[in-house]
Amino acid sequence: MSLVAGSYERFIWGYRLKSSKSSGDLNLIPLFSFPSHLSTIKAVAVHGTAAASGGNDDTIKIYDLSSSTEIGSFHLASSVTALSFFSPPSLSSFPRNLLAGDADGSLSIYDADPFVHLKTIKIHKKRVNSLAIHPSGKLALSVGHDECFAMINLVRGRRSFFCKLGKDASIVQFYPSGDKFFMIIDDKINVHESEDARIDFEMSNGKKVLCAAPGANGILFTGGEDRTITAWDTSCGKVVHSIQEAHAARVKGIVVLNRKKDESGEDNPHIITSASSDGVIRIWDFRMINSDNPTPLAETNTKSRITCLAGSSSIKSMNLPRVHSEVGRKRRGREPN
Repeated sequence: MSLVAGSYERFIWGYRLKSSKSSGDLNLIPLFSFPSHLSTIKAVAVHGTAAASGGNDDTIKIYDLSSSTEIGSFHLASSVTALSFFSPPSLSSFPRNLLAGDADGSLSIYDADPFVHLKTIKIHKKRVNSLAIHPSGKLALSVGHDECFAMINLVRGRRSFFCKLGKDASIVQFYPSGDKFFMIIDDKINVHESEDARIDFEMSNGKKVLCAAPGANGILFTGGEDRTITAWDTSCGKVVHSIQEAHAARVKGIVVLNRKKDESGEDNPHIITSASSDGVIRIWDFRMINSDNPTPLAETNTKSRITCLAGSSSIKSMNLPRVHSEVGRKRRGREPN
């Protein structure tokens, strides 16, 4: 399992989550940390061994987590504000495409084998806040600072639906099954049916939600300005568990990691990772959320202002293709923390 975090100070942080053979305890093992961008990192994405980061320097950087190297970059016309990988089930350890949203409201589509730019589509009038790719890979959703919601036909490479929300939505994301998606506007979490966008539930967090991640069995984890990690049951729209004061500062990122069966054949728990704006990354066992005083399984302090977090349950060693672009093929070895 791997994690990547971006920071206001333009540093990228990579970690591997590893369990001790003797005690079974989880540890965050540093993979790399270096100033990968010229300004603030706004978005990160991870799938298998591939990772990407985008920043205010109008650049996307691509990384190979299995070798802890930077393998290339792309330049956009404006700041990168959203990133999302797509991979079909047959390529669980390797992405097929990368989508990037920017401050001009455009969506750029890249092939990941090799990494090459395919097309750029104008979606919004202002910045793209969030992107979501359906598990089929045939369509994507986006929300923008223009207070609009859009649907993109990825087969034809064009926007197929567009409507005014009237409010600035910050997050949109599909559930792993693809039959539902959720949208976050300030402190409200709306759960929609994918078929007709009908709202199933509207849940109120009380304070602004800054990050969210779907878990198993219809559970949705959120974090934000209340410094709490909340688990919502989206089948009834109610809170089932929460970790009060999970961090000392705003929660800026949540990732749900699924530990597959180990060599002994035993099921390992689902793991929740959270990151806060004061630079702390913590690992939780979601079964402990209901306890009176849950404690993190592991944590680390990057001592930077974290802006985004992404992760992957798989980090199998593979040779990633280089980036084919006019920028060149820049390679960066591991640098000390």
